Amino acid sequence: MKPLELIAACVLASCLAAHAEPVVPTSDSQVIEVLPAVGGDRAEERRLRREWAANPADASLAVPLSQRYLEQARADGDPRRAGLALAALKAWPEPNKAPEDVLLMVATIEQYLHEFDKAGAHLENLVRRQPAHAQGWLTLATVRRVQGRYADSDKACEALAAANAALHAQACKAENAGLRGDFDAGIDTLTRLARTPRIDAGTRNWLLTTLAETQARAGQFDRAEASYRAALASRDDGYTLVSFADFLLNRQRAADALALLKTQPRNDAVLLRLAIAGAVAKSPDGARDVREMRERIRLANQRPEARTTHAREQAMFALWVDASPERALQLARANAKHQREPLDLLVLAQAARASGQQAAMAEADSLRKDMGLHDRRLDELL
Repeated sequence: MKPLELIAACVLASCLAAHAEPVVPTSDSQVIEVLPAVGGDRAEERRLRREWAANPADASLAVPLSQRYLEQARADGDPRRAGLALAALKAWPEPNKAPEDVLLMVATIEQYLHEFDKAGAHLENLVRRQPAHAQGWLTLATVRRVQGRYADSDKACEALAAANAALHAQACKAENAGLRGDFDAGIDTLTRLARTPRIDAGTRNWLLTTLAETQARAGQFDRAEASYRAALASRDDGYTLVSFADFLLNRQRAADALALLKTQPRNDAVLLRLAIAGAVAKSPDGARDVREMRERIRLANQRPEARTTHAREQAMFALWVDASPERALQLARANAKHQREPLDLLVLAQAARASGQQAAMAEADSLRKDMGLHDRRLDELL
C-alpha cells in the first residue's frame, strides 16, 4: 500500500501492526518500491552491495540498499534483514547530521521494529528541518496513530495538507475522525476520495482498506467486506489481505480466512492467521501451520525484545490456538503499553473477557476511553 514517496510502513511487525501509509511521488525519477532480489535482480543487488562497501557514506547507495533489505524483511518476516537495513546506514550515527532520506529510512525501519518512540523522534527531527516533507508528516501521523496519540496524529495530518498533499491529508484526518467515533464523516470522506478519478491503484487500495477498517469499527460489516474486496480488486496488497483475514476471523469465518490466505507467501503475518484459522476450523493443514508458527515464535523469543515488540501476535496465538487466555492477557497488556491500534485493544478485550477477569475488562475499557477510541466491536465485549 503505497502511494507519497518511497516507503510504505508495514510489517510482520508492521504488517501485523501498523496500517501502511501511502507514498506520494514527487518526481518521475523517484523510486516508489524496491522488491526483494529475485532471479536476475540478484546481480544488481550484489553490484549495489559492492559499491556501498566501497563508499558507505554515499546516501545514493546506502538508502537503496537499506530499502532492499527492509523489503526483504517484510516479505519473509526475518527481522535480521531489518538489522542489515540499519547497518547499511551506519555512516550516519548522529541524526542531526544525517541526510533527509537517510533519516526517513531510519525512522521507517524503526517503525517496522515497533520502536515507535525512536521513529517518532527521528520524524519530528526530519519535519523540523524540512516542513514541506509530505512523506515525513504522513509517516509521523501513522506512528502517532499507532501509539493512540490521536491529537498528535491530527497535527501531522494538518501539516500534510500544508505540504501540498491534499488527498492524503483528507484521508489522514478522516481515519482519525473514524477512530474517535465520527463514523459518518470518516466513511463519507474516504468513500468520496476512493472515487477520485485517475488515482493510482495503490492509493485506491489504501483508501478502500482504510474505509473497510472504519466500517468494521462502525459495525457495518457487510459494507466493510465489500470495501475489502474492492480494495483487493484494485491491488492485491499484503496488508489488506491480513486485515481482511482478521476481519473474517473476528466474524467467526475461519474457513473464509483460510481460503483468502492459502495461496499467499507464508510470512509470519500470514502464517499466524493460517494457524489460527486452521486451529478453529480444524483444517487438514492446521496442525502443520500451528507447529510451524510455534517454532517461529520460539526462535523469535530468543531475542529479548521479541516478547514486547511482537506481543500482540503472540497474544493472538495464545488466545486462539493454545486456548490460554491468562497468557494471552499478559502478552496483550505488555503490547498495549506501546502499541494501541484498534486490533491491539480488541485482542486485549478478548483476552480479558476470555480470562473472566473483570478488572482486566475494566482496564481495557479505561484505556480505550483515555485514548478516545470508538469501536462497536469493543462495545460488544466490554
